[in-house]
Amino acid sequence: MAKKAKPSVDKIVKKVNKEFEKTSTQIEGLINDALKQFDHLQHQVQDPVRKLLKDMDELREREMKRFNDEFERRMNEFHELQTSLLEKLGIATKEAGKDVKKVADTASKKAGTAAKKVETAKPAAKKAPAKKPAAAKVAKPADKTDLTRIKGVGPATAKKMKEAGLTSIEQIANPSDADKQKLEAFKSIKGFNELSAEAKKVL
Repeated sequence: MAKKAKPSVDKIVKKVNKEFEKTSTQIEGLINDALKQFDHLQHQVQDPVRKLLKDMDELREREMKRFNDEFERRMNEFHELQTSLLEKLGIATKEAGKDVKKVADTASKKAGTAAKKVETAKPAAKKAPAKKPAAAKVAKPADKTDLTRIKGVGPATAKKMKEAGLTSIEQIANPSDADKQKLEAFKSIKGFNELSAEAKKVL
């Protein structure tokens, strides 16, 4: 029974191998077909793109050529117009050029003469007497009624002093008996004993 079973197993193995080879061949065929279809699709996509790029390049070249031609044509027209204007103004320009040259020569001679005169006049200018200095301005007399000029007297104290009848620095510098009595009211301010001396300093 075992001997009879062996051939049947071999047959099964052979059959499986054949089926496997057949299946592998079919798979390879399917893969090849898929690759072919992919290549075909790729060509279908790339060809229009290539054509579009080619058309764009051709269009750009045409437009650049057209622009260059137009630019050259306009430049030629401009040069022709310029030449025509120069030809029309040629005679007048030559005559005007002569007149301009004469005027320039005359102006140059006059400028040279003026420069010489200036050079000749320079020493005389140096010898010219110096201007007299302006009279010194007379200084305004100091305000003797401004008690704040005395060291130690502020605006508030000055106001009180004026209210008390001490209206000038002179009254504090050289006080009369009446002024001394008025000053007694300000004994409390700092530096009172020096007020008379400080007032004399600002007179």
